[in-house]
Amino acid sequence: MPVVNVTLIEGYPEDVRVRLAERITDAVAATLDAPLDAITVIENEVKPASYMRGRTGRRPGAAQLVAGELVERFLRLMEERKLDEAKTFLGEDFVMVFPGASGGTEMRRLEDLVAFSATRYRWVKKRIDSIDEAYRGTVTTVIVTGTLYGEWQDGTPFENIRFVDRFEIEKGKFRRQQVWNDLAIAMAARG
Repeated sequence: MPVVNVTLIEGYPEDVRVRLAERITDAVAATLDAPLDAITVIENEVKPASYMRGRTGRRPGAAQLVAGELVERFLRLMEERKLDEAKTFLGEDFVMVFPGASGGTEMRRLEDLVAFSATRYRWVKKRIDSIDEAYRGTVTTVIVTGTLYGEWQDGTPFENIRFVDRFEIEKGKFRRQQVWNDLAIAMAARG
């Protein structure tokens, strides 16, 4: 029956404290053979004046945004081709890797993705089945699965094409996006 005590500076919103307790619970369950209902997380809050490091009082730091929500918002902006807003999600060294015959195509600019996509279809959207998050140090990995639907270049509709997107996020900015999908298979099947 693990019991984890966490001390926080007073001031974090309730949803952030709940998210922290859930993630601590998940980390314990993934590390120890303990059922979820046997893991206790206690968050103690102290007034900012009661929390000092190096003779300096501290205030609560910023909470990280929910990574899965960031990814979903980014994907919707890309569907709508709101590239300027979508760019605000990207880190300086952002890279996208898309499927290809020789190990994939790397792109660093959203405009390059739009140009690449224009050779394949008129438009595409995603039906998201799941969004999962994993954490390692300061990097959150988000895996999105679902199916694509849209229109081929000739106006013929398509749907139910599987996809997986993998994002690496650090400090609220995307470092990397890897994409796997069955578009090439569907294109080949069309002849």
